Amino acid sequence: MNHLAPITRFAFVDEEPAVNFPHLHVLVVDDLATMRRVVSSLLREELGQARISEAADGVQELQLLKSAKTEGRPVDFVVTDCNMPNMDGITLLQKIRETPHLQHVPVLMVTAEATRDVILAAARAGADGYIVKPFNAATLRLKLDQILNRKKCQHRHSAVLA
Repeated sequence: MNHLAPITRFAFVDEEPAVNFPHLHVLVVDDLATMRRVVSSLLREELGQARISEAADGVQELQLLKSAKTEGRPVDFVVTDCNMPNMDGITLLQKIRETPHLQHVPVLMVTAEATRDVILAAARAGADGYIVKPFNAATLRLKLDQILNRKKCQHRHSAVLA
């Protein structure tokens, strides 16, 4: 008679281990310097040695994204606020998705607005995720893991199909 060990955890086919963050270059975009510092601090807590850059609005962020690519240190992930002067987060996201060498960069939208319209606008513009303020380091880490694992799976599947 076979004795089977009890199942203690279910695994899913697409389940991946947590992403290794130390080599990521993350760009944090928010018009409030305090919020940029808070998000950057949370990222440093969760990501360790990752490179973190900051921008005050969408215009500055687009410039940083483009210059980082030409300088050989491309941005791997963007965390951006929705409501900013000069260029809001949704418009910024649309511009990222329209730019061939940037459209693959994962974007996490952060906002105090949890309205259906804002969430739908972010999704339609191509946001990879959405967090409502206030949030903690664990929530941020979970979203980063989910988004980066999904991107990794998409990349792997597209390589197989090519």
